[in-house]
Amino acid sequence: MTGFDPLAILRTLNEHEVRYVAIGGLAATLYGSPLTTGDLDICPAADSGNLERLAAALQALDAAIYTDRDPNGVPFVPDADFLGNAEVWNLVTRAGRLDVNFTPAGTGGYPDLVRDAVRFELDELEIPCASLRDVIRSKEAAGRERDRRALPTLRRLLAALEEQERSE
Repeated sequence: MTGFDPLAILRTLNEHEVRYVAIGGLAATLYGSPLTTGDLDICPAADSGNLERLAAALQALDAAIYTDRDPNGVPFVPDADFLGNAEVWNLVTRAGRLDVNFTPAGTGGYPDLVRDAVRFELDELEIPCASLRDVIRSKEAAGRERDRRALPTLRRLLAALEEQERSE
């Protein structure tokens, strides 16, 4: 697999009309976080039609299952039924790492996150992104060390965003 190109992954998801919300580190970056990430995290809608579109997008991306022992990925053929059998898929694609999480920590999944999602335009690509408040909520609930380290920065960004909104 090649280097990390999140726009290529997002473009493929959009071309296949996958309903998703970007979450995690990339979402935080879109809000101005200086912290870097080496993967793209998404929360897709879990209905059968969307799972079929997601499976097609993953096939187009040459997705494989990521493991620590095989970072190039274990080949699999994604189909809608198979994808619906797990809450989280850690994948590697021709455009880099992609984690698919149907119910991120502290959330009710896609229906919960899409409610307050913000749409960013990047390189002529519309990216639905979890609200910064929801990114923080999920990182707090996950409780991983890397998430705890990111939280002070994300809270400062949220405070600045809220201050800006109050002054407009």
